[in-house]
Amino acid sequence: MSISVRLPDDSVRELPNGATGVELAQGIGPRLLDASLAIKINGEIKDLASPLMDGAAVALVTSKDPDGLDVLRHSAAHLLAQAVKRLFPQAQVGIGPVIEDGFYYDFKVEKFFTPEDLAAIEAEMRKIVAEGHSVQREELRRDEAVARFQAMGEDLKVELVAGIPADRTISGYRQGDFYDLCRGPHVPNTSKLKAIKLLSVAAAYWKGDEMNAQLCRIYGTAFHTQKELDEHLKRLEEAKARDHRKLGRELELFSFHPEAPASPFFHPKGAMVYNLLVDFMREHYRAEGYSEVITPQALDVSLWKTSGHYEKYKDSMYFTEVEEREYALKPMNCPTHCLIYGAGKHSYRDLPIRYADFGRLHRYERSGVTQGLTRVRTFCQDDAHIYCAPEQMKEEMASFFRFIKTIYDVFGFEEIRVALATRPEKRLGSDEIWELAETALAEGMQEAGIPFHVSPGDGAFYGPKIEFQVLDALRRPWQLGTLQVDYFLPERFNLRYTRADNTEGVPVMLHRAILGSLERFMGILIEHCAGAFPVWLAPVQLTVLPITDRVQAHAVEIRDKALALGLRAEHDLRNEKVNAKIRDAQLQKIPYMLVIGDREAAEGTVAVRHRAQGDLGAMSLDAFFARIQEEVRTKAR
Repeated sequence: MSISVRLPDDSVRELPNGATGVELAQGIGPRLLDASLAIKINGEIKDLASPLMDGAAVALVTSKDPDGLDVLRHSAAHLLAQAVKRLFPQAQVGIGPVIEDGFYYDFKVEKFFTPEDLAAIEAEMRKIVAEGHSVQREELRRDEAVARFQAMGEDLKVELVAGIPADRTISGYRQGDFYDLCRGPHVPNTSKLKAIKLLSVAAAYWKGDEMNAQLCRIYGTAFHTQKELDEHLKRLEEAKARDHRKLGRELELFSFHPEAPASPFFHPKGAMVYNLLVDFMREHYRAEGYSEVITPQALDVSLWKTSGHYEKYKDSMYFTEVEEREYALKPMNCPTHCLIYGAGKHSYRDLPIRYADFGRLHRYERSGVTQGLTRVRTFCQDDAHIYCAPEQMKEEMASFFRFIKTIYDVFGFEEIRVALATRPEKRLGSDEIWELAETALAEGMQEAGIPFHVSPGDGAFYGPKIEFQVLDALRRPWQLGTLQVDYFLPERFNLRYTRADNTEGVPVMLHRAILGSLERFMGILIEHCAGAFPVWLAPVQLTVLPITDRVQAHAVEIRDKALALGLRAEHDLRNEKVNAKIRDAQLQKIPYMLVIGDREAAEGTVAVRHRAQGDLGAMSLDAFFARIQEEVRTKAR
């Protein structure tokens, strides 16, 4: 007997009954067999040794297939665990998933691994690769799996087996002297794993619960070729140089202090950039028809019960009690905007109403997940809510899409990825309303010609959302803006408007942000431009550098003229050589340096240096001021 399978080019191939992906690849050619990592059967990725089914659509997964990298990295995580067990037999093995750009594996150990340990583990991994162990899948009954892992002393694995649903197949993989619980798939042989690097060690709680044991997590990455790995490591080095936490200290932008964990203190220069971002958004708000509002920080918990936050979000909120009343610091602005809308009467002629709010928000983030400016406990959003009639929603969405692109273009975020985040497990309202909201967002993007992918379960508890992800200078993705359709809060707050026929309608509420958290956006922007802000956003736009004491008074005069023009200017009157002053200005990433000596003072010129372009030659002061003012006006990048 034989079976037929359909290949990606729609050709049909006959194979013996019971044939696997290995026989398929072998039949096509030995080079393809060598390149194959796994096989896709009816869209599901499986081990290459998996049996094929008659009539199945199949595709061999190689290094040219994006899915191949995940299979490779999943297998590299097992390779890491095998090496650890060889060198540290008492270590207990936790979980080892694939993550963006790599993988990790958690281990229960008495003493955390050191950098020297990582080097030894990596060397052992290379040894296992050279040994070329075949990777074989086994399926087990629950009692067999429990008994096997108990015998191995792997208590964490026993716990994992107990948590696997009764109707799910329990499988494990063996490679040489190592056995691990895993769903797979994996590469067929450890010899496929040739470009691997262990990166760092961190602490992690078992199952992500801080009440559980603390484990040692080893992060690593893997690629198909050494060249790809080398390029990635080079990007990581560049990312370290751009780390906003490092640059924040060096450029005197912000700091963190234990008196307020995960809450940034913005220094004068950082506050300048922060406020310029707010001013920039305010300027566009006026043009786009938004009205700015200011709302309280602490509100009675009854508000948050009405909005649903108390039920669905209270673990991330801060509470306090005053005069026997319980209050919560606001984690979001939306309920307060509902109160403002509900304070008056509105007709269809008033809609849409667009409220913008730069109010401070507070959300409890566990200390293990906070990180610099990108994950903090207190922050401000360029937050706004639009109340509109249902028939106005698509035009409001189209207007927002144009708006967000305009803003991102200014910062050089030219490549935008868009996702539709759908209903989460914990949510308000009926599936019918969720379907209505998700459809509205999908149709709005389709009509605007915006390609998107679906991100299942990632919506807010009160509505689905569109997520806008930008790529920075290192092509790292960052989620910034969001647009959410909300039918629930207007009903919960009894919001109404009068239609043209004098009947009462319920407005649709659109939650939207473009930059998102200003703190987070600032951290991303610092890394995007490596701390070298464009002129319009730089906390210091120019510095005047006198060569000799004789021209110091002239340097002060130039600085004062710049200040009078609204430019942010400094002078460096230290008794240092001009090259040292230039070096320090470069380290502070000041866009322009105006060098003046006796000749420049006599001729009324300045020798202009740009932080990136170097020496621009002599210019009249008026010509220089015209140049920099034009850069500020056009927000040149």
